[in-house]
Amino acid sequence: MAARRAAARPPNERLRALIEEAGCSNVGLARLVNRDGAERGLDLRYDKTSVTRWLRGQQPRGTAPLVIAAVLSRELGREVSVQDIGMARGRGPEVSETGLLFAPTPAEARERAIELWRGDAEGRTAQNGTRLSVAALLGPSRDWLIAARDPDPAHIGAPPVDAADVELVDAATRHIADLDHRFGGGHVRPLAVQYLAGTVTELLKGGYDGAVGRQLYAAAARLTELAGYTAYDCGRPGLAQRHYIQALRLSQAAHDRGYGGYVLAAGMSHLAAALGHPREVAQLARAAQEGARGRIGPQLQACLHAAEARGHALLGDARACNQAAGRAVEALARPGSGEPPHWIAHFDRARLAGELAHCHLDLRQPGSAARRAEEALAGTPEHRPRRRAVNLLLLATAQVQTGEVERGCATARQAVALLFRLRSALATAHLNAFRARLRDFPGVPAVRDFEDRLHDAAGRSVLARPAGPVPGA
Repeated sequence: MAARRAAARPPNERLRALIEEAGCSNVGLARLVNRDGAERGLDLRYDKTSVTRWLRGQQPRGTAPLVIAAVLSRELGREVSVQDIGMARGRGPEVSETGLLFAPTPAEARERAIELWRGDAEGRTAQNGTRLSVAALLGPSRDWLIAARDPDPAHIGAPPVDAADVELVDAATRHIADLDHRFGGGHVRPLAVQYLAGTVTELLKGGYDGAVGRQLYAAAARLTELAGYTAYDCGRPGLAQRHYIQALRLSQAAHDRGYGGYVLAAGMSHLAAALGHPREVAQLARAAQEGARGRIGPQLQACLHAAEARGHALLGDARACNQAAGRAVEALARPGSGEPPHWIAHFDRARLAGELAHCHLDLRQPGSAARRAEEALAGTPEHRPRRRAVNLLLLATAQVQTGEVERGCATARQAVALLFRLRSALATAHLNAFRARLRDFPGVPAVRDFEDRLHDAAGRSVLARPAGPVPGA
C-alpha cells in the first residue's frame, strides 16, 4: 500500500472534483475501492487517510489507480481514466489502462475499442505484450455479469452503414480465422488488427440504426476476439486480454450474451490458466454459464462446461472435473434447434476430446488422456495443422507419462513436421512442455535422437524461439 512520496506536489484537484461529483466521502470511496479490488483478486486496505493522501497529490502503486478509475466510472455512469483522476504520471504504456476497462456505455465502448485497435495497429501497444493480470480479467467479467441491457447502439455519422457492410466484416473475419487455423497467429494477426483499425473503425463511426448497430457491434466483437486469440498465439497474453475485454464489452452492446460467454470461457479463462490461477479459470467459466443462460445452443454449452472442467483439473479436483466434463459431453450430444453460429461451429466432439485430454493430463491420468487425444486427432481435419500438432503433442505427452518414451518421441516428431508451417507460440509452448517431460529420460536413445533432430531443425523454423506457459486453448 506504500504510495509515492509527493514532495511539493500540488493537490489532486481532478480527483477531488470527481469524488464530489460522485457524492462520495473519503471513507466511502476507500470502501468501494477495497471492495472492487477484492473482486479483482487484490488485497487492498485503504481508508479515509489514504484518500486524503491521494487528494494531497500522492499516488498509490501498482494497479490501484485503475481500480479507483473503475469505481468512479461506475459511480458516475461514464468512462473515467487514470488521466481523469490525475494519476497518470509515471505510468508507462506497459501499465496503461487502454483496453482494460469495461466501458459503461456502448458509445464509450466503441471509442475504447477503437483506441485499442489503433494503438495496436500503430505499434503503440508493444509494451503491453507479455504483462498479464488476473485482476484485469475478473473485474470486466463481473461488470459483464451484472450489466443491464444496453440501448440499441444507433449512431449518427457518415458514411451510412447497412447490413451488407456488416456481412463484409463477418466474411473477412471468417477468412482471417481460416488463415489462422492454417498458418498460425503469427502470420495473420496483422490482418485482423489492420482491418479493425481501418474498415471496422470507419463503419463504427458511420451512420446506422439500432438494428444494424447491434449487428455491427457483434461483428466487431468477433473480430476483436480473434485479434486477441492471435495475440495470444504470438506470445503476447497481455495484449490478448485487452482485446478480449473489449470483445466482451462490444458483445454486450450487441445484446449477444452467448458470445460474451464464449469470450469469457474460450478466451479469458485460458489466460487465467496461463497465469497459474486455476480457481479463476473455473470462476470465469461459471460466470459465462450464468450470464449466457438460456441464450445458447449445445455446442456453446459444451464449450463453457469444458472450460470449467479444465479449471477443476488444474486444481486437482477430479470429482468436480468429471462432473463438468460429463455436462459438456451431455450438452454436445443434444440436438440443436438449427445451425450453430459460425464462431462456435468448430467446437465439435474432436475439440471437446482435446479439451478433456488436457484435463486428464492435469489430473495425471495419462491413459485416459491418450484415449481422448487419439479421439481428438482422428476428428481434426488436415487443414487445421495447429490443432493437429497440439493434439499430437498431447498424445505424445500422455505416451511418455505411461512409460512409452520411444512411441511418444515418434508421435512428437509428427507434430514437429507440422510446426514448420506455423508461426504459433501456442503450439511451440506445447512442444516445450513435452520436451520438459523428456528430461526424466536423459539416457534413452529415442530422446537423444529427438533432441538432435529438433536442434538441427530449429535454425530453420520458429521452433528455436522461446514460448510461454502452455495455454489451455
